[in-house]
Amino acid sequence: MPLVKVFARVGMTKPIPLASLQSKLCAIWSTKPETTKLILSRVEDWTSDSFDEDCYIDIRAYGKSERTREFVLDGMTQVQKAFAEENLVANVRLETYEGERYFHVPPPKASRKHRKTTTE
Repeated sequence: MPLVKVFARVGMTKPIPLASLQSKLCAIWSTKPETTKLILSRVEDWTSDSFDEDCYIDIRAYGKSERTREFVLDGMTQVQKAFAEENLVANVRLETYEGERYFHVPPPKASRKHRKTTTE
């Protein structure tokens, strides 16, 4: 499930605790950290005519039959609350995709082992 892109303005000083948020989002969507990726992008600015948010959250998730409109909207509200628990106002967007149209090539397992030994 989800790829979560978190956009925040460069000048925003509030912390964005990705590990804590990832844990909360895994609980909301019943997913594992290995399949729930959060990516933080700092941007110069965005239009803010409608909302005054700290973060713009763009979620892309696999569209399963059990993920009904009501289920997804409830989950999005929970995501917004998870960010609020971290003192962040979030504008949340979610898009689903069909599984047959999804492709992913992760790095080989050897590179994960190498990364662990070089960063410790």
